[in-house]
Amino acid sequence: MIYELENLRCSYKDRLALDIPYLAIERGSTVGFVGRNGSGKSTLLKALGFLQPYEGTLKFFGNINPSRNEKRKVTLLLQEHFLLRRSVFENVAYGLRLRHIPNGEIKSRVEEALTSVGLEPELFARRQWYALSGGESQRVALAARLALKPEVLLLDEPTANIDEDSSILVNNVLTKIKEKGTTIIIASHDITWLNELINSEKDKILTLRGGVIS
Repeated sequence: MIYELENLRCSYKDRLALDIPYLAIERGSTVGFVGRNGSGKSTLLKALGFLQPYEGTLKFFGNINPSRNEKRKVTLLLQEHFLLRRSVFENVAYGLRLRHIPNGEIKSRVEEALTSVGLEPELFARRQWYALSGGESQRVALAARLALKPEVLLLDEPTANIDEDSSILVNNVLTKIKEKGTTIIIASHDITWLNELINSEKDKILTLRGGVIS
């Protein structure tokens, strides 16, 4: 299992936002979480991305206390994503620079990531953040995560506020990285879209209600 959660609880002040007695997620699987606003989907993704304090046990690759390098195998794209005030290239390259990836490799990985989300590097790499449409901005944010080549990709409402063509493109991108063994965990309202990504016995869609999986 890539994740194993036992008695995991997250709270905001006095309000219990998440209460999961047990959850296991297999490596290389696609897992979708559906539920109303406030059901705990985003909180769960943040916990899985080590961005949310929690009580209980969260094992990652069998480790209760994963190292910094192990945590870097996970990346999260929030619904309310934002871009840095710089070029598209530098937005996608930012995480790679933090990981001290050589410049030559950064260039190839940025170009590969932009191409994978349907943005031609020749047209978009030098473009500034303010010159992008909403859909293009979301694709750049996704490309920045893909460039990291994560073992786990967490996505919060990846098809919200984008058109049908962009939704299909995101589906195609996720299908390709899934084939390479990436574990994909998604919070979404779009059950129809999620069902298109479910194609193996270890894939599943789970419902959250009031912070509890049902």
